[in-house]
Amino acid sequence: MIELEGVPELIDPVMVAAFEGWNDAGDAASAAVAHLDREWKGEVFAALDAEDYYDFQVNRPTVFLDGGVRKITWPTTRLSVVRVGDADGKGRRRDLVLVRGIEPSMRWRSFCNELLGIAHELGVEMLVVLGSLLGDTPHTRPVPVSGVTSDADLARRLELEESRYEGPTGIAGILQEACTHAGVPAVSLWAAVPHYVSQPPNPKASLALLNRLEDLLDVRIPLGELSEDARAWQLGVDQLAAEDNEVAEYVQSLEEARDTADLPEASGEAIAREFERYLRRRDPQHGRTRRPRPPREQRDPTAGSGSSDAPESPDGED
Repeated sequence: MIELEGVPELIDPVMVAAFEGWNDAGDAASAAVAHLDREWKGEVFAALDAEDYYDFQVNRPTVFLDGGVRKITWPTTRLSVVRVGDADGKGRRRDLVLVRGIEPSMRWRSFCNELLGIAHELGVEMLVVLGSLLGDTPHTRPVPVSGVTSDADLARRLELEESRYEGPTGIAGILQEACTHAGVPAVSLWAAVPHYVSQPPNPKASLALLNRLEDLLDVRIPLGELSEDARAWQLGVDQLAAEDNEVAEYVQSLEEARDTADLPEASGEAIAREFERYLRRRDPQHGRTRRPRPPREQRDPTAGSGSSDAPESPDGED
C-alpha cells in the first residue's frame, strides 16, 4: 500500500466501496461513490500498489501533461475519508471511508485482505459494496435496488435478503465473502440497469443506490444536481425510444410486467419508505423510526424470492 496522508481517529466509520468493470453496469456504482467523494470533499489517504493487482495490458496507464510536464496515472484503488458533521440532520457525526477503483486483474484474495486490514486499523464497523448490473427493467420505472448480505443476523436486523446466488462472481462478491470470514458485517446494494440502454452514465441508477444507502446508514446524503441529471437522462431515453417502434413496444411490455409484479408492494412498504424519505428531506428534525410493516394481506407473497426485473447479481447476490 502507498500511504498518502495520515488519517485522524474516525467516528462510527463505515466503508463504502465500488469497483469499475464487471460489477458496474452503466458506471452507476462507481459514479455513486464518486458523488459522495465530491459532495463531501473526500480526502485521499491511501492507494493500493498498482503493481500488485493490475495487468497493465488490460487496464493501461494514461499519460497527461501537468504544466508542460508529462506524468502517468496508474490504474489502482484509492481510499478517501469523508467527515459528515451532520449525518442525520440532528447533529450526529459519522465518517465514511470511500473505496473506489478498477476491479483488479489478479490476486483477489490478497486485494481483499489488504482492504480488510485497512478497515480493521480504522475501526470500520460495516462494509457496504455498491454494484450495478443489467436487468429486464424499464427505464421509466423506479430503479430496483436489492440489498443482500451473507450474515443472517444482519439480514434480520436491517431487513435485507440473505444471499442465495450461485454462479460466476466479481470482486464485489469476493470482498463480501472475505468480510464474512473475517467477521466484518457486510452488505451489498445492487441496482438494475436497463439492458437496452446500458451505456454510461446512468444517473438514475446512481441516485437509486444513494437513496438506499441513505436509508441503510441513517445519513442524509446531499444530492446536488443528481436528481436533475436523472430526470434529464430519463427524458433523453424517452425520446430515443419514441423514435423506434420496436423499442417502444418492448419498453411497454417491460412496464406491464414490472407494474404487475410491483402492485402488492406499491400499497405497502414502498410507499412507507418513500414517504419517510420525503419527511426526512422536508424536515431535518424529523426523527428516524423503523418504517412500519404493511398489513399481512398487503405484503408481496413472493418477497424474498426475486422478480423478473430485480437485480440478479453475479456477485453472490440474489
